[in-house]
Amino acid sequence: MTDFPNPARRRVLGAITLSALALCALPAAAQGSWPTKPVRIVVPFAPGGTTDILARALAPELSKAFGQQFVVENRAGAGGNIGADIVAKSAPDGHTLLMGTVGTHGINKSLYSKMPFDPQKDFAPVTLVAGVPNVMVVNTEKANARGIRNVQDFMQHARANPGKLNMASSGNGTSIHLAGELFKSMGGVFMTHFPYSGSSPALLGLLGGDMDVMFDNLPSSMPHIKAGKLKALAVTSNQRSAALPEVPTVEEAGGLKGFEASSWFGLLAPAGTPPDIVNRIQQETAKALNVPSIKERLLAQGAIPSGNSPADFAKLIDAEIRKWGPVVKAAGAKVD
Repeated sequence: MTDFPNPARRRVLGAITLSALALCALPAAAQGSWPTKPVRIVVPFAPGGTTDILARALAPELSKAFGQQFVVENRAGAGGNIGADIVAKSAPDGHTLLMGTVGTHGINKSLYSKMPFDPQKDFAPVTLVAGVPNVMVVNTEKANARGIRNVQDFMQHARANPGKLNMASSGNGTSIHLAGELFKSMGGVFMTHFPYSGSSPALLGLLGGDMDVMFDNLPSSMPHIKAGKLKALAVTSNQRSAALPEVPTVEEAGGLKGFEASSWFGLLAPAGTPPDIVNRIQQETAKALNVPSIKERLLAQGAIPSGNSPADFAKLIDAEIRKWGPVVKAAGAKVD
């Protein structure tokens, strides 16, 4: 083996030593060691809902991408605040994520007088997973009897009968309730709000004829729309839904410029999570949402996949908090 002359040998050994020290000084994420254990995705609601469905659709794809299990953990309660607070107070090491919603990160800050976390300061937004429009639905039989064929017809009927129309929701302060309140405010109509204990009983009231309108999440109303029992007048998103392409948006059908009241769901990490980890999760989530089988399944349910950048998701959260604050105040919805 040929040895280096002493000066050259010292220079080579010194360079190797400096390189090794620099590598040791890099954060774990930069060295590619994350994740070192299973990653949990906290769903702040009970199993079976849209939040849970989206998390469980993503978990297997992220597990394959990172070589560690991504495990969904349901921690329901307080409108999503319990599960969100768990993540907010978890170690910012990329091993705990939240599937947040328009409720936990857009509405609750205005709805709850005391919040256990700050939806902007205590989280690092990763990516918007999907938007799910609400749908303005009426009882088909009652709508036909009243000559209501579209949103304009509905608004004319409501203005001619102030306070006589009943608006169902899944509860005070829910996105379904506040979508209706936004419609009332922007459309200049007055309807009596009836909060139910959930979407299913509210739909029963609408199907039974006790209620006149509901701004329901699209997936739960879809079977009744397909069966012809409910008439979809419009979707509340800023673009039409691929699941109901023939149904216009509220802005298109009602002339309510800027109307948008979709539900949305996105991944967030605790504040302080290394940007490298955040970016890697965002990139792999975007890839997963473009897997044909996943994309087609979500679109069929009325969800619109996203996968946008952390910066764009942060802007959405800021905008949603500003938008829903006045709506909550106008509706008088408050949870102590």
